[in-house]
Amino acid sequence: MKKTTAFLLCFLMIFTALLPMQNANAYDASLIPNLQIPQKNIPNNDGMNFVKGLRLGWNLGNTFDAFNGTNITNELDYETSWSGIKTTKQMIDAIKQKGFNTVRIPVSWHPHVSGSDYKISDVWMNRVQEVVNYCIDNKMYVILNTHHDVDKVKGYFPSSQYMASSKKYITSVWAQIAARFANYDEHLIFEGMNEPRLVGHANEWWPELTNSDVVDSINCINQLNQDFVNTVRATGGKNASRYLMCPGYVASPDGATNDYFRMPNDISGNNNKIIVSVHAYCPWNFAGLAMADGGTNAWNINDSKDQSEVTWFMDNIYNKYTSRGIPVIIGECGAVDKNNLKTRVEYMSYYVAQAKARGILCILWDNNNFSGTGELFGFFDRRSCQFKFPEIIDGMVKYAFEAKTDPDPVIVYGDYNNDGNVDALDFAGLKKYIMAADHAYVKNLDVNLDNEVNAFDLAILKKYLLGMVSKLPSN
Repeated sequence: MKKTTAFLLCFLMIFTALLPMQNANAYDASLIPNLQIPQKNIPNNDGMNFVKGLRLGWNLGNTFDAFNGTNITNELDYETSWSGIKTTKQMIDAIKQKGFNTVRIPVSWHPHVSGSDYKISDVWMNRVQEVVNYCIDNKMYVILNTHHDVDKVKGYFPSSQYMASSKKYITSVWAQIAARFANYDEHLIFEGMNEPRLVGHANEWWPELTNSDVVDSINCINQLNQDFVNTVRATGGKNASRYLMCPGYVASPDGATNDYFRMPNDISGNNNKIIVSVHAYCPWNFAGLAMADGGTNAWNINDSKDQSEVTWFMDNIYNKYTSRGIPVIIGECGAVDKNNLKTRVEYMSYYVAQAKARGILCILWDNNNFSGTGELFGFFDRRSCQFKFPEIIDGMVKYAFEAKTDPDPVIVYGDYNNDGNVDALDFAGLKKYIMAADHAYVKNLDVNLDNEVNAFDLAILKKYLLGMVSKLPSN
């Protein structure tokens, strides 16, 4: 009896000790603030409405943007060299289910190109396409970019000294990406550059307009943005009218709102198809700077000064762009974990609400990093497919653009060139596609519905064109 009593007492003590830990991790909806943010006057045009349809975005960070690592034995190892885990359809499904409608897929291409024409590896391109398809199959929007490609030797560098090689890199890489995805509809968006800047310069992270190097760099960025637009448009297909994103210097709000920055020209017939790309972790000492580096974990949602740290740059963007019907996307935002959950919930809720009031879309930066003292921008645990701080996400979703239900896309099986018809051109295209090494899975080419695209599909398509098969699958 005494042993039983002692055991029960011991169990009760352990259980009682664990209760605070359990409660500390319990979901607390009361952390999400109730906000009343006045909506500003937003022009009603296709571009602005398109951005609203993207609703809210999430970054697949530290994945395809990785460009180095210690355990890389083949090029596909880059995907896991920073995040530590391969991307799965299950992850994208969880992102969709939580309320996100857009996935930004940052990609560093320079470790995967070869030759003077910067030929992109088919293996790498196919893997990127596979993950793009994860999102497209969920009727989500995708933003595909060139990420850590600012490199004087291997990529582009926005200065007059390196302009010739930079132009060649940007045009070569984007011609290949655009060609691969030419038949994808407007659910796929291209972003020409990520944070173009003078790496290593004293003004790398700040566009000091009194510095001649910075002004020269801004002019070069203007030209590279135009080269990007021209290259994509020239590939034809759905690229002729695809929405494109272009940044200013270092993709900062000041980089896009200074008097030297110029939006690129688009082809005739395209109105508001070019979106301004901005990144803003404001204020940086709270949102991005680690405590060990002098950052702060304090931000007060009721303090006018702290509020202005968010609204000042959004007002500048609104005044120059969205108030005039020019769409803007904040492609990266967030707040690192400093053991300050309540403050981060309030900050991100306020941030998204203020952006929405100005017609601006927000995309959360997530690098899958949850430990250490550095950039703890982890929000979605990719191993468990669970959000570690669900209150933050729910606050963002609450104040994001309204969710829209897209109709199921019409799939024309066997239509390789996506022109709405199935004919000999599709047979020739599919044959060439199958012969390519490591080709990616494309749903409408899988005419026998076995989740593979191979010679069996080609044989069935041939029979269909010869009248030996009366019909192909449909959705």
